[in-house]
Amino acid sequence: MLKVGNLKLKSNLILAPMAGVSDLPFRLLNRKFGAELAFVEMINCRSISHKSKRTQSMLSSTPQDRPLGLQLLGCEDKYILKALDVLKKYKFELIDFNAACPAKKVVRRQEGAGLLKDPKKLKKILKLVVKNSAVPVTVKIRTGWDKDNINAKEVALYAQDAGVNGLFIHGRTKTQGYSGSVDYKVIREVKKALSIPVIASGDILSAQLAKKMFDETGCDGLAIARGALGNPWIFKEIKEYLNTGKIIPKPGEAKIVKIMLEHLNASIAFYGERNGVIIFRKFFGWYTKGFRRIRPLREKSSRAKNKEEMTAIIEGCR
Repeated sequence: MLKVGNLKLKSNLILAPMAGVSDLPFRLLNRKFGAELAFVEMINCRSISHKSKRTQSMLSSTPQDRPLGLQLLGCEDKYILKALDVLKKYKFELIDFNAACPAKKVVRRQEGAGLLKDPKKLKKILKLVVKNSAVPVTVKIRTGWDKDNINAKEVALYAQDAGVNGLFIHGRTKTQGYSGSVDYKVIREVKKALSIPVIASGDILSAQLAKKMFDETGCDGLAIARGALGNPWIFKEIKEYLNTGKIIPKPGEAKIVKIMLEHLNASIAFYGERNGVIIFRKFFGWYTKGFRRIRPLREKSSRAKNKEEMTAIIEGCR
């Protein structure tokens, strides 16, 4: 259904990288529900080149964690080249270069969405990445810097000229961050201008919104981020709705409890008991969104320190 360079995917529904979220347990769980291609968390090229322990942990994977994409952040040639050299010993199928992150500390370094202000510099960087990568390369952009500087089409054409195999586009400007409306029109214009696959993101929070993105933009695929938080079954829901028009009922509390326990155990197996429980805390909040009388359990979950405590809290959701 989707071909990016020599990477052939059966599904055009992709699990997007999310900082502090897209670890191995999270990816493997979402793959069970239909996320074929997933990404590790966005990684800074300086961090990889310095071989930090945290970065090496983020790159941990298994044979079941395939196909796997890496998203790189950077703007300096020497660190980009060092990062690509270090990555040669890791197994993955796609490199995505980030020109979309709106975080202040990132933009201040002229990385992420900061590169939208200088499309020619971004093109130069992408040429470097393409030339030195053994796997397909994509780039992620936004619609522009702000409402007065919408240049996604220009940036996208520069990226295509640089030789990238696909383009991810978030339908908001840098200044919007993750608020305000998604601009379907700009995504549609980018799709019409390019000959490479265009994967859209932004507010894909339900099967209906996924169909709206496809219908209004003509995009080739979707990158799902916040829609998958505490909601791994979104991939199955979207697929069913696109194929049949039917809406799969949301899972009941018993099913969600079962998935939470599976996620907790996977987190503990990967990080160890203490860290695994602490990392799972935020996921508990996402999984229990909409639960009745959940506030006391959420407060308890924020203080849970071991598997026994967190398991009891999860079981209390039944």
